[in-house]
Amino acid sequence: MAEEVKYKRVLLKLSGEVLAGDQKTGVNVETVGKICDEIKKITEMGVQVAIVVGGGNFWRGRNGHQMERTTADYMGIIATAMNGLALQDALEARGVCSRVQTAIEMREIAEPFILRKAEKHLNRGRVVIFACGTGHPYFTTDTAAVLRATEINADIILLGKNIDGVYSADPKLDPTAKKYDQISYIEVLEKDLKVMDSTATAMCRDNKMPLLVFGISDPENIVKAVKGEKIGTIVN
Repeated sequence: MAEEVKYKRVLLKLSGEVLAGDQKTGVNVETVGKICDEIKKITEMGVQVAIVVGGGNFWRGRNGHQMERTTADYMGIIATAMNGLALQDALEARGVCSRVQTAIEMREIAEPFILRKAEKHLNRGRVVIFACGTGHPYFTTDTAAVLRATEINADIILLGKNIDGVYSADPKLDPTAKKYDQISYIEVLEKDLKVMDSTATAMCRDNKMPLLVFGISDPENIVKAVKGEKIGTIVN
């Protein structure tokens, strides 16, 4: 069924908030399960899938404003490992072989990130979950997503968000906000549209990495995205 898909290798970026579902914090098992159901479908279509996961459902570095920044950021980095394990558990329960690779060594629970091993897993049809961001403070998991997508030579980054694309303003605050079907990275930066942080956006632009921003509230959009159906916003 591989001929049905537009993208052969994708990197799916999931925020921690997405995994929390309606409960806002922690891991919502039902929500994670629905997302993993769709990931299973695209692997069965022959798509190679890598995932970068955030940690905002447990901790955000900026929440620790009274803490030393590096310590607060490392706490957020560790939170992404918990989400990575939750995704792996849900995928394995559905018969999808997966591996968690972390940018900070945690040998008892995950592999360290090694590009050649990640490539081997992807080529064998395993889902690779990249946790712990870049492994460094001051860098977001958005930046990690672009870095990993570039390293594994992904065809596109699929950015699942709580809104269904890129808007000229926050549609929750401004009902007149315009949704873009397509926009350039230069425009995103100039208009400060907050699709990703500016470092990640600039990295996408410099590495010519296309990005599809779509609503993850309907997990079936993951399948539509890899088929190239018209959803969300393409940034290139």
